[in-house]
Amino acid sequence: MNTKQSRQQGRLDWKGSKGASRLALAALGLAALTGCQESQQTLTIGDLASSYNREMWNLSLWAIAASIVIFVGVSAALFYTVFRFREDNNKEEPQQFHGNEKLEVFLVGIPVVIVMVLSILSVRTMANTNPVDKSSTDRVEALAMQFWWNFAYPNIKSPEGAAVTNGNEMVVPTGRPTTVVLNSRDVVHEFWAPNLGPQRQAIPGSEKIWNIDTDRPGVYQGNCNYLCGASHANMRFKVIALPDAEYKAFADAAANYAAPTPTPGSAEARGYELFMKGKPETGALACAACHRVQGTPAAGAAGPDLSFFGTRRTLGAGMWEGEKAQEMLIPWIKHSPQVKPGSIMPTYDGSTYLVNGKETKGGLLTDAEIGDVAAYLRTLKLPESGDYWQSVDHFNQPTILPGGVQ
Repeated sequence: MNTKQSRQQGRLDWKGSKGASRLALAALGLAALTGCQESQQTLTIGDLASSYNREMWNLSLWAIAASIVIFVGVSAALFYTVFRFREDNNKEEPQQFHGNEKLEVFLVGIPVVIVMVLSILSVRTMANTNPVDKSSTDRVEALAMQFWWNFAYPNIKSPEGAAVTNGNEMVVPTGRPTTVVLNSRDVVHEFWAPNLGPQRQAIPGSEKIWNIDTDRPGVYQGNCNYLCGASHANMRFKVIALPDAEYKAFADAAANYAAPTPTPGSAEARGYELFMKGKPETGALACAACHRVQGTPAAGAAGPDLSFFGTRRTLGAGMWEGEKAQEMLIPWIKHSPQVKPGSIMPTYDGSTYLVNGKETKGGLLTDAEIGDVAAYLRTLKLPESGDYWQSVDHFNQPTILPGGVQ
């Protein structure tokens, strides 16, 4: 099944009545997979760059072959019976075969054999896909919250000894499995990046561990696949799969990263002060109370880690990408719940917002002060050697078939 929507690029070239049918099926599939959300990505469980999808494809071939044999066999028997024993060709009473034990054994035995064969193949596939590769040193702890994701790398330590973390953008190596440890902080969510592996539910207090992998470098779309609240369709993430050398460069850069110190008197310096201390006289809360920035006193855990915010190309858990993300940064800081339903990030335009169903009064920053905060956030960049976006392409080719790009 392939699904595709495009917001800015990658329009499909569908022609003729068959193309219209394929387009309708693609749209229907996308609605089922992603909650009717916009995305630049092609989502497909037929991407054979993933070992999980290869196993599923091989199992599907057996099931499809069995279905074809059954369809052809039943259809042939039906047409033979209809034409061979038509009433106008046979005036006598039909021969009765009730109690024919051989026929009954045959009619019962064939389906039993088919089900047994498919069951054995299914168990084999489960045995090949469910075990976690304990030898993998690449481990990501995914934490789901309404309505965003946090990805921590316990094997990549910052200078302070804490695990490197990143919000809504997950970086993995290609060519080997990455172990994902999934949990939820609030309600039930579901992690699914269809191109890379199976979906797993994130249930509070229940840890799920499994592997994902791909042989193809690229940027892959992920989504919450379980209705979890007002912004379920806006709870997205990106998986950036890098060649081994580039992944190591990212890991090294992330481990040694420390947020840059702004130049005194600059907009970035003023933004830093507001980020760390807020503006108590107007009720504007400090961003550092909820967000972490590596190499600074900011160590909040209620919101996404912003250490590499300037490197990221998405905003609002994947609601906006690229230039649109830059354009929406000011409105996002000013009144996040207005642009993303269900967001509990404080407002900074003095308006009220809902937290657990209760109205809460937001703080107030001027447009200039919000611009200063945005300027500071844009400085939070990994060095060029660790920029995981610079050499990978979005997986959004118009034609994606089993086996990859044709």
